[in-house]
Amino acid sequence: MAEAAIPRAVAQQAVEWMVELQSPDATLDLKDQWQQWRAADPVHEQAWQRIEAVNRQLGAMAGPDTLDFAKAALAPQRSARRRQMVKSLVVLVVAGGAAWTGYRQTSWREVLAGQRTGVGERRTIDLDDGTRVVMNASTVLDIRFGSSERRLRLIAGEMLVQSGKAGSGRPLLVETPHGLATALGTRFSVRLDADGPTRVGVYEGAVRLAPVDGQRSLVLQAGQKSSFDRQHIGDARPAREDSDAAWVDGVLVARDMRLDDFLQELRRYSVHPLSCDDNVAGLRLSGAYPLGDIAKVLDNVAGLLSLQVHSVSRLWGWRAASYRLVQAGPKK
Repeated sequence: MAEAAIPRAVAQQAVEWMVELQSPDATLDLKDQWQQWRAADPVHEQAWQRIEAVNRQLGAMAGPDTLDFAKAALAPQRSARRRQMVKSLVVLVVAGGAAWTGYRQTSWREVLAGQRTGVGERRTIDLDDGTRVVMNASTVLDIRFGSSERRLRLIAGEMLVQSGKAGSGRPLLVETPHGLATALGTRFSVRLDADGPTRVGVYEGAVRLAPVDGQRSLVLQAGQKSSFDRQHIGDARPAREDSDAAWVDGVLVARDMRLDDFLQELRRYSVHPLSCDDNVAGLRLSGAYPLGDIAKVLDNVAGLLSLQVHSVSRLWGWRAASYRLVQAGPKK
């Protein structure tokens, strides 16, 4: 069974606690506060267990890369090096096992050096061969262009790729922990969620999917999408760029989507945890929702489904708000 998703805000707290506890100046009072934070919410404990799993993976990487991590963790609080390390660890905590399953041999230096986006952030990268990459929120990507191939290594998140025409015969490959997606002159998206398969949608040209441990490959044509893990490829299904990749234009498109699934998508763009009561999770909604104002999206959804938005603020070393959609009470 897949692990439950950890809100990015909670992952951020877990990473900050880990970094603070690494300091030689950590006090008994600080450790007591850390224990209180862990006990305050089961999600906090889940996040801490995951950060410990990440730490074990780092501990297995004896050598210069482990030293790089230690130096970054002990750097001054406001230094760029420490901020970069924290951002990378947050992505790994949110992504969970998926980010490590296929990257056990990936160096910590390589993770630190990759391209990455934060919550709600999108970034466009234009490469020398004319390839354009649009990164969605909370995405980590390494770009490895060499003399024999052009390789994009997606560690977490989602991107839209428009392949360039100046590749000098070098294939354009997208690598994930599950295998390779090879572009055949195309425009396509690749998504890698926590503990889920790799999902690919093709909007122009074609893409060949090849699981790393699989016995067959599959060529997706324009207007098709599929998913694959390390051994298996799903059947091709219809793909629509105007909904599947609407995030490029800052929009989340819902087509008869369950409320809990909608909130799961919306969490990628929110610095605050989002949830709903179980008795309204199955409500369905459709529409296009601009991602620039998450609070406004929640208000719109609440009005559409006759719900209420409850917000909770707590102080665990800093102020963090969470939002929950609940059944509207009787009007007074």
